[in-house]
Amino acid sequence: MTAPPASASPWWHPRRHEDRRPALLARTRIDAAVRSWLVERGFLVVDPPGLQRSPGNEAHLHAFATTMIGNEGAGQTMYLHTSPEFTMKKMLAAGERRIASLQHVWRNRERSALHHPEFTMLEWYRVGEVYSVIIGDTVDLIRLAARTTGIEHFVYRDRMCNPFADVEHIGVVEAFRAHAGVDLLPTMDSSGVPDGEALAAIMLAKDMPVPEDHSWSYLFSRLLVDYVEPHLGQGRITVLDRYPACEAALARRVPGDPRLSERFEVYACGVELANGFGELTDPDEQRRRFEAEMAEKQRLYGEQYPIDEDFLAALDLMPEASGVALGFDRLVMLATGAQRIEAVLWAPVVE
Repeated sequence: MTAPPASASPWWHPRRHEDRRPALLARTRIDAAVRSWLVERGFLVVDPPGLQRSPGNEAHLHAFATTMIGNEGAGQTMYLHTSPEFTMKKMLAAGERRIASLQHVWRNRERSALHHPEFTMLEWYRVGEVYSVIIGDTVDLIRLAARTTGIEHFVYRDRMCNPFADVEHIGVVEAFRAHAGVDLLPTMDSSGVPDGEALAAIMLAKDMPVPEDHSWSYLFSRLLVDYVEPHLGQGRITVLDRYPACEAALARRVPGDPRLSERFEVYACGVELANGFGELTDPDEQRRRFEAEMAEKQRLYGEQYPIDEDFLAALDLMPEASGVALGFDRLVMLATGAQRIEAVLWAPVVE
């Protein structure tokens, strides 16, 4: 009887594991190198709990819910966190100044070549540092992963990126003009409130598809994914910076232009690797944004998540800081040449 090809076997089959093992060993080396990098720069590696009262309050993030049963038998709905962000910012409020976490997070409704329901996130914060410093950290760590595996170029599908080349920095507004031919600024008022009909009119004039039930946020996302992202991280790392404020629920606004925010994302080979902020510390503004996000989530998906009142209270004590979350598995993919995220996970979630 002929044995099935390794690719058709479960992840735990010896032949399949033998094929996957080089990438998994590279993952372990990158993990060790990242942790060493953090410690050398004075970061305290912390261990936030995965179980939370609120998994986050962004409209398009979907969490895993469970029931925590107390000693008396009463149940309470809890969630596996989509990011350790809320807990880590509470740690900053408590007095920590430079912290990092490298741990599993969970996101529902996400599975593809680049998405997995349980994945590893590297997240770190610097108190009293501008977010350009965090951008520099992110580029350094991407290059560290490449050096650790000895790779000179990242290749994903038909795209190539030299992580050691000079970094491209481009604002979101400029990127939309250059790659989609769309000017976002006229679709927002002076305080940053977006007008979905104005953006839809621009898109229709360019013969771009616009669904009947649309919002500014949805149209922004479609333009970003379909027209802008394919051009990012081509040949070199791209930092996409200064997002519209309405697309950055946890970031502070750019001084002098309330339409934009101190949010950035980092791309290589068209793959988003990291998402970072100059952190918002105004609890009243944060509450307004969370409530707006949950109203949109209710409209779109018929559900919403509770707001973490402890988190909002902690913002009153949290100092100015910058932070970023980096998809560790995606970084390992690029550093090993893997084409699917499962190839670099020791034990993928079985479908």
